[in-house]
Amino acid sequence: MAVPGASAQPPTTFTDRPVYVIGAGPGGLAAAQALRARGVRAVVLEKTAEVGASWRRHYDRLHLHTTRRLSALPGLPIPRRFGRWVARDDMVRYLEKYAEFHELEIVTGVEVSRVERSADGTGWLLRASGGRELTGSAVVVATGFNHTPRVPDWPGLDAYAGKFLHAGEYRNAEPYAGRDVLVVGVGNTGAEIAADLVEGGAARVRLSVRTPPHIVRRSTAGWAAQYSAVLVRRLPVTFVDRLARHLAKVSVPDLSGQGLPRPDSGLYSRVNAGAIPVQDVGLVDAVRAGRVEVVAAVDGFEDGKVALADGSRLSPDAVIAATGYERALEGLVGHLDVLDERGRPVVHGGHSPRNAPGLYFTGFTNPISGMLRELAMDAEKIATTLARKAARGA
Repeated sequence: MAVPGASAQPPTTFTDRPVYVIGAGPGGLAAAQALRARGVRAVVLEKTAEVGASWRRHYDRLHLHTTRRLSALPGLPIPRRFGRWVARDDMVRYLEKYAEFHELEIVTGVEVSRVERSADGTGWLLRASGGRELTGSAVVVATGFNHTPRVPDWPGLDAYAGKFLHAGEYRNAEPYAGRDVLVVGVGNTGAEIAADLVEGGAARVRLSVRTPPHIVRRSTAGWAAQYSAVLVRRLPVTFVDRLARHLAKVSVPDLSGQGLPRPDSGLYSRVNAGAIPVQDVGLVDAVRAGRVEVVAAVDGFEDGKVALADGSRLSPDAVIAATGYERALEGLVGHLDVLDERGRPVVHGGHSPRNAPGLYFTGFTNPISGMLRELAMDAEKIATTLARKAARGA
């Protein structure tokens, strides 16, 4: 449906093949809008029935850890009424409005299983559900950072008698009121779920930690942590590590006595290794008050109990595994030799792999300065590159 005021140019194509964008999350929508604004036809293919599918599945209390102003996609601000830290449901509303406002061409219910070179070598062939074979001039892969839940291969898990679920299945604390719950993993998701369980009336909440995280305040005296991250992102890693260490001592209390010591490695060094700092939205106070108990890492399950690395055994009513996600790109593009040893694309934004020109990726990096901000920048870079190629082709 057309919406008055949309700024995009009417989509035209310089070839008979559109650019296919795989995934209708923030990354895919941003890329499609940026392409359309430059006169390049982009068709978004989404396997579910709606845009923003992964956002719809997040737990109820989720709010962005990045500010509203630095989280908007190209061409449409996030409404001020959504507040500084946008809630999950408001983010979904924003993505729906974004697709409508920019009149994006989105085909839902189509899952792409494999991307190959077209027979003539001038484009890309997408094999999709229902036996579809779609040929595009270029492909933007935007299937998401949190694609497939990852659960460690813990021995004995099948015999565990309590409730076990991945954090991706967690919605709110209501089913766990009055119960003993173990949360495994202390990334942002695990930390927030632990705090949510405490506030929701769980009888006992324990948090299993293998590697102590860096913890930062989401905002200090009105200054968002994201602003600092944007400012230091291009600075030397060792310098940022030292700066972050000093700031942490001032802003975050020492939780060593509660089993959560400060990390030995630097904050920015850890970011470059793939570990994003935990933004505190209640965990610090809960740990200090003893309402969240920090325990050792999970080694497995024995006789229906949870076996920890320090030799202790626990018998919680429920275990919630906040153990992350896989990108799950191997089946889609793994045969093209475009992934690194961690299964992530070797390039992103306006660059294609040397051996796969015309193939682009967005949404597979998680920078300290904010993923949504990165998606917006990637979208503009991809669109600029493809528009130039399309103009030369014309």
